[in-house]
Amino acid sequence: MKTKFYPILFALLTSLIGNVHAADLQAQLEQFFHARFPDKHNSVTVVIKTPQEQWPQCKVPLLTLPHTRVWGNVSISVRCGEQRRFIQAEVQVTGNYLVSARQLRRGVTLAAADVRQSTGRLDLLPPPALLLAKEALGAVLLRDLPPGQPLTSAMLRHAWVVKSGQTVQVLAQGVGFSINSEGKATSNAAAGQSVRVRIASGQIVNGVAGEDGVIYIAQ
Repeated sequence: MKTKFYPILFALLTSLIGNVHAADLQAQLEQFFHARFPDKHNSVTVVIKTPQEQWPQCKVPLLTLPHTRVWGNVSISVRCGEQRRFIQAEVQVTGNYLVSARQLRRGVTLAAADVRQSTGRLDLLPPPALLLAKEALGAVLLRDLPPGQPLTSAMLRHAWVVKSGQTVQVLAQGVGFSINSEGKATSNAAAGQSVRVRIASGQIVNGVAGEDGVIYIAQ
C-alpha cells in the first residue's frame, strides 16, 4: 500500500523541529551569558534580535564572543559544523555596582565611607563602570561627584607607586634566572601600569609597576 504524503503534517513537523531548535538556542545563549556573571545576585536576560528564520539549526552550536563586551547590544558567533552565523542580541544584566556615597570633591583619595553599592541595570551604565569597592578604594578622584553617581574607571586615578625621576628597583625575571638592577623612572605609574625606566647603561626598558614600587620586567 502506498503511503500518502501529507503536506500539512510535514509542515507542522518542520515547524515543531524549528521551534525545538529555537528553544535550545535561547536556553544556550542564556546559559552562555549567565556563566559570565557568577555572582548569585546578578540576573541575566537575553533578548535575541536576529529573526528566527536566520538562526543556525543544530542542537549543540558553538558559541563565542568576538569581542570583550558582555552586556548591552552584542554580536555572538554561532557555529553549526561548517556553518557560521552571527546572532544579534541584547543582554540585560541586573546587579550591584559602585556609586558615590556622598558629595565628593576632585582630588580626594577614596575611602570606604565615600562609596556604596547600588543595584540596577549594569548594561545601562556608562562604561567602564566599577562593580566592586576594591576597584576604587585608595584611588584619587579626577572630578567632583554628586551623591549616588555611578563610578567609572575614567573618573579615577590610582595613587602613584612610582614617580617620574624616582630611583627604582628593576627586577627582570625569566625561566631559571632573576636579575636585579636600578634605574630612573621616566614617568608616573600606578600599580599594574606600564612604565619606562632608564637603567645605568642609558638603555630604556619597559616594565610594570608593582604595588611595592618595584618595576617588573618579564623575559
